[in-house]
Amino acid sequence: MFKLSYFFWFFFFFFFSIIFFLGGLYFVLFDYSLLLEYNIYSCGSVVVFYIMLFDWFSFFFLSVVMFISCMVVLYSVDYVGVLSFISYRFLLLVNLFVFSMFLMVISPNLISILLGWDGLGLVSYVLVIYYNSLTSYSAGLITCLINRLGDIGLLICVSWVFCYGSWSFIYFDYFSSSLYYVLFFSAFTKSAQIPFSCWLPAAMAAPTPVSALVHSSTLVTAGVYLLIRFYNFYFYNNYLFLFISVMTMVFSSFCAMFEYDLKKIIAFSTLSQLGLMMSSLYMGFPVFCYFHMLSHAMFKSLLFLCAGIFIYYMGNNQDIRNMGSVCFFVPFTTSCFNISNMSLCGVPFLSGFYSSDLIIDISSFNGMSVFFFFFYYVSLGMTSFYSSRLFYYSMMMNYKGFTFVLISESLNMMSFGIFFLCIFSVFFGCFFSWLLNLGLFYLLPFIFKFCSFFFVFIGFWLGYEFYKFNYFSFYFCYFNGLMWFISGYYIYFYFLFYYVGFGCSHFLMWGEYYGGYGVYYFLSGIFTSVQFYSNNSLSIFMISFFIWFLIFI
Repeated sequence: MFKLSYFFWFFFFFFFSIIFFLGGLYFVLFDYSLLLEYNIYSCGSVVVFYIMLFDWFSFFFLSVVMFISCMVVLYSVDYVGVLSFISYRFLLLVNLFVFSMFLMVISPNLISILLGWDGLGLVSYVLVIYYNSLTSYSAGLITCLINRLGDIGLLICVSWVFCYGSWSFIYFDYFSSSLYYVLFFSAFTKSAQIPFSCWLPAAMAAPTPVSALVHSSTLVTAGVYLLIRFYNFYFYNNYLFLFISVMTMVFSSFCAMFEYDLKKIIAFSTLSQLGLMMSSLYMGFPVFCYFHMLSHAMFKSLLFLCAGIFIYYMGNNQDIRNMGSVCFFVPFTTSCFNISNMSLCGVPFLSGFYSSDLIIDISSFNGMSVFFFFFYYVSLGMTSFYSSRLFYYSMMMNYKGFTFVLISESLNMMSFGIFFLCIFSVFFGCFFSWLLNLGLFYLLPFIFKFCSFFFVFIGFWLGYEFYKFNYFSFYFCYFNGLMWFISGYYIYFYFLFYYVGFGCSHFLMWGEYYGGYGVYYFLSGIFTSVQFYSNNSLSIFMISFFIWFLIFI
């Protein structure tokens, strides 16, 4: 019975993906928009409407969300299992998550957007703590609390917009600049921009199909989609927010370069791509941001699902140092994994190339300073760096697992799911750029076009060199894996406080270490030393008294 439910929802999502795609084609051809109002409650002069906006913008995005959802449901048949009610509960949570995203995408009204926005945050919390472990609980708490900050900002926007006479933001061309800044704050929390980046790697405690859905096309792109809907060039042309998004892109790429957890490396790459989307938005290119958001959803969901198959076949191992030579055991999954990895790096004629290269090229015409221009290309090289490092650790090194374990790939529902996503990861970028006439022609100097290939090549080469280096200390990798202690990580503090004692200060957040806890440790160290000398022999006490007496004289 449970298996039939999975197949029913697979066909349901697939059918509506096709319907939304055909509707998007029709609407973009005739430049249509459809606004529907549903009367929920009416009493005298009090009328409550639910408003839905359908245009090519929402139709294409919903088509991609539904397509990835149907592939995730098909993938989960073998990954999660369909023999118990627990698997059915997992399916219900995924459906509720997709429905919350649907409510947010079609809503031009801030009240209904808040309904879908809160639904995404709540269901994501339940999915992150799905495994009921201590790590899952702490990750879910970080995810939930940081996303609640964005909910507070959206509630402030709801109250503010009502001063203009309606909650439907599409009727107004001009809002206060402060309202846009509160909206940016809300979107930054949901899309994990600095300083709210720590929840995205922590949310990797969720099951891998959930990670593929949440961190490719739904939760993390909700903030980007909301900002595209509210787009106003007068307020979005802001160098401060451009700086934050570029720094998020560079910072997450740097953390991925020294990470050993397979899912966290992919999470950091998602964070880097979100920084690229936000930066293109603040340079004044919302359509290119939308294009990259859709193409990124295709190859990033494929990357997560392939990583889930590696973890599935290798005994729940997520450490890339314990993999090696997986291409001999799971050749089909390895091929799909490498295609999505190359698409992430922007290898020509794959899906990611058409959107990311377009943003890099058009940024040359934006009049950016050398600072932003330099970090754009450095981030491009860093993406190639950690992608090639991941490739060498998982494919080229000798197998580090148990020699008596036989790993063989079988043709199951997981293989079917990644096969269809692999096709779209190759052809979607070219097809969609042709469909929306985004294949623009830009005449650039040779040195600019050469820089892209140069930094990608340097990144591949350095990734090959660095995977052989073993002299990086554990603390340095731990420091980068926890995103420079940008959050408290109280779970580590409590463990180390009770079992290690004073040594736990190495793992505290830098704000805590130099703040209240730092003062506490400093004073307790001084008092411990004084007590140590006071409890020793009288000769030591007399010598210390004599030294202080000479100092005072």
